[in-house]
Amino acid sequence: MQKQLIECVPNISEGRDINKINEIANIVETIEGVKLLDIDPGNATNRTVITFVGEPTPVIEAAFLLIKKASELIDMSKHTGEHPRFGATDVCPLVPISGITLEETVQYAKALGKRVGEELGIPVYLYENAAQEEKRINLANCRSGEYEGLKKKLSDPDWKPDFGPAEFNDKVSKTGVTAISARDFLVAYNVNLNTTSTRRANAIAFDIREGGRVKREGNPITGKKVLDATGEPVRIPGKLKAVKGIGWYIEEYGIAQISYNLTNISITPMHIAFDETCKSANERGLRVTGSELIGLIPLKAMLDAGDYFLKKQHRSLGISEAEKIKIAVKSLGLDDLKPFNPNEKIIEYVLKDNSKQLIDLTLVDFAEETAGESVAPGGGSISAYVGVLGVSLGTMVANLSAHKAGWDDRWEEFSQWAEKGQTYKNKLLVLVDEDTNAFNKIIDGFRMPKSNDIEKQARAEAIEEATKYATEVPFQVMETAYQSMEVMLAMVENGIKNSLSDAGVGALCARTAVYGAYFNVRINAKDIKDRTFADDILSRAKAVFDKTVALENEIIEYINKTI
Repeated sequence: MQKQLIECVPNISEGRDINKINEIANIVETIEGVKLLDIDPGNATNRTVITFVGEPTPVIEAAFLLIKKASELIDMSKHTGEHPRFGATDVCPLVPISGITLEETVQYAKALGKRVGEELGIPVYLYENAAQEEKRINLANCRSGEYEGLKKKLSDPDWKPDFGPAEFNDKVSKTGVTAISARDFLVAYNVNLNTTSTRRANAIAFDIREGGRVKREGNPITGKKVLDATGEPVRIPGKLKAVKGIGWYIEEYGIAQISYNLTNISITPMHIAFDETCKSANERGLRVTGSELIGLIPLKAMLDAGDYFLKKQHRSLGISEAEKIKIAVKSLGLDDLKPFNPNEKIIEYVLKDNSKQLIDLTLVDFAEETAGESVAPGGGSISAYVGVLGVSLGTMVANLSAHKAGWDDRWEEFSQWAEKGQTYKNKLLVLVDEDTNAFNKIIDGFRMPKSNDIEKQARAEAIEEATKYATEVPFQVMETAYQSMEVMLAMVENGIKNSLSDAGVGALCARTAVYGAYFNVRINAKDIKDRTFADDILSRAKAVFDKTVALENEIIEYINKTI
């Protein structure tokens, strides 16, 4: 069963005192199973976005402790900053990451809100998906009037908190109010402008954000508001759905920014918000100089941005993940104000298991590891890596062909082949380590106790299952390496002719990967007790091997005729 993971992204009203910030943020890691991912302070906003992740119950405990510590260290009666706010822990959204639905996450948000209200005496408003009435769905409604308006708001029956005291007492005057929610993944994203004018930044924000701007008679800024039949202001919608935005001036950078909340990046991704802002800024005589990511972002959002800008440049999309991220960072200007470190800003990279894998070794260290006394990595892992090298060569030829002068109208054709090559390469890279892992499972089976019949039976079953898996992995290497040869064949026949030999070497490497993996399938299959399984996988492996030899001969024959 997939582990349940939720992310918590509290925003605290302190962005200047680093000691206070760290004391508040670091308390979450006192709870076992919770990982602190990011601390992102802002001086001008006097606000820090903290991000941590874990299973639901530990995350709720950590969130409670963070809210408690913030209430002890932050005095809202003395707080100033550019960002709207009304509490020491201003907002505390919970976000489902994996193995848990948004509806389930809502229940955890309500439980957290109840505990904060009852145990800490802090008024709590539930908003977005956790909201218990329609007008509280929108955070802006809950926070209207900000901290300064709390005395009046808390005394209004219509704005009685969902939990906690409905009065502006001495404690609340210090802690303010906390808004708690469950929501989909939100990207907090600021776009930098070459102006200091908040008014001009807001004008662009109104162009872009879904809520747009209020319609006015005559002058669009000072004119009388146009009202509908119910007396509500008529709004002119903005260009983009699932986008909230305001303009502000950031003193520490000396520029105005547009601060966006991208509430659904599958509807409006970061790169579209950036590009539309550029267009609107240009129309108003301004220029976007870069952008800033607050908190973390999913890897897919960065890769999608890289692909978007590569397509605009008519460049191949079949490049490495790292290169796509570089393209995204430079195109969006994410390093305009400060360095952008993917390992600290991309959620999958922050959560990545840091245990050393074979594919993380240098070429020299990989060779030394292979040449050592250990039986792993062995022929299976080496076969997979030879396959990696083979399809990498085919992908290189595709990328070179996509950039060949005079072939501008064919860049998409070769880009598609390069993308296929990258997919095969990435699968084979995983199989390099997986072959060694599969062998180690057999060793683990042999190390199991065998002092009685029950233990012997369990040991025998574990060895059998591990041996089957250790046969399936090299078979996957065979299939993937054979399939990857379609890239080399296409490049031999249609790619840049100066790299004919590169595509040929790639094909030979793929053939070697298939041949080597076939040895491993055969040697492991002989020890499988389930002969129906063994005979089936051997038959399929032989078919892949025969097709590989035939395709290799076709490629070599073509090369020999052409050279």
